[in-house]
Amino acid sequence: CRYVAVDLAGHGLSSHRPAGVLYTFPANVADVRRIVDGLQWTTFTIIGHSMGGNIAALFSALYPEMVDAFILLDAYGFLPTDQKEIPKVMRQGMDEMLQYEKKTEEKKRVYTYEKAAERLQAANPTLSERSVHTLLERGLVQGEGGFVFSRDLRINFKNIVRISLEQSLEIQSRIQASVLVVLGDKGFGATTGPELYPRRFASKLLQGYHDRNHTVVTVAGDHHVHLNDPEVVAPLVSDFLRTKVFPQHLPA
Repeated sequence: CRYVAVDLAGHGLSSHRPAGVLYTFPANVADVRRIVDGLQWTTFTIIGHSMGGNIAALFSALYPEMVDAFILLDAYGFLPTDQKEIPKVMRQGMDEMLQYEKKTEEKKRVYTYEKAAERLQAANPTLSERSVHTLLERGLVQGEGGFVFSRDLRINFKNIVRISLEQSLEIQSRIQASVLVVLGDKGFGATTGPELYPRRFASKLLQGYHDRNHTVVTVAGDHHVHLNDPEVVAPLVSDFLRTKVFPQHLPA
């Protein structure tokens, strides 16, 4: 197998989006399509964690003929918003961007490696020490006097492209690929709280996967279980690929 690990725009060592351009799921899907075209792939499998899983699901629905299978790691594939809340969330995301643009250019804060690791750990307390160092390999760049985080701060703003549960289920129905969903029992659905990800949204989306005979598995772990304990997740992914993907590519 050939694996291509992508730093999305604004992440890792990839470029940031231009000034005034918002980060959205459709824009990320378009980037994935550009990457696939550049690699000259006609079909492929996607593995995505959290936001990456949502991008994978949307891509698989928009380009169903291109995706053999996709694997969601502690993600449901969609992030529905209550219809009554959509205007408020859209405005919040726009206001965050507008306020950011009013600020004068700030010099990036410089850290020692140890301080950068402490900051990442504080922001993501479920990460193991080993996982912190793994993420910092592409999350830091060396500058004058120390290290700076490479990410674009705008990736943390509210995503203004919002869809309802009904729209999410309709898009989900367009997916033709085989799907594996691996959830942590202390992961996204268990820790984000009802105000961020209502249980009814999760159950409806999971039911959609079950109804189409996709595979949903819950493992012991948190939102970063794939990173902290890869030995828990890797066998599930390997077995899924062996049964759902590889047979499609074997000669008759």
